[in-house]
Amino acid sequence: MQSVAPAVSPALTPLSSLREEQRVITALLAVLKQEQQQLVAADIDGLTELTPRKAALVNDMAVLASQRHSALGAAGHKAEEAGMEAWLAASGDATAAPLWQQVLELTREAKELNRLNGTLISKHLSHTQGALQALRPQAQGNFYGPSGQPTASSPRRGFLAG
Repeated sequence: MQSVAPAVSPALTPLSSLREEQRVITALLAVLKQEQQQLVAADIDGLTELTPRKAALVNDMAVLASQRHSALGAAGHKAEEAGMEAWLAASGDATAAPLWQQVLELTREAKELNRLNGTLISKHLSHTQGALQALRPQAQGNFYGPSGQPTASSPRRGFLAG
């Protein structure tokens, strides 16, 4: 699945922007679900392939939100999320409000899925750090530094090969 770059239109309206946002957020959700499957399976190669696609889709969403804000401003409303409600009330388009609600719901779903994926990543990282810690040699006595205070690690000795 490739990035679905947002369509750029000289006569972009808030409604056409919403349609593009719905398309891109749906694609982003699919990538986030794939990412979660790869995290559960600990498939690093699969994750590596998904990362650029995810980043491109997140960027596309930011571009589309900016375009929607511009379209709202051009339509005489606040060029921000708050202006969307006023535009919806004034538009008279019966498909606009449900589409906006769907985009908001899909965005909430994507944020939650991304949060859960972040939790999985943290667990993998913690597990990896624990495994690395288990491989490190543990100090076998109390060692003191030049100030007479205990040190956290043992003095290191070089290894000579003969």
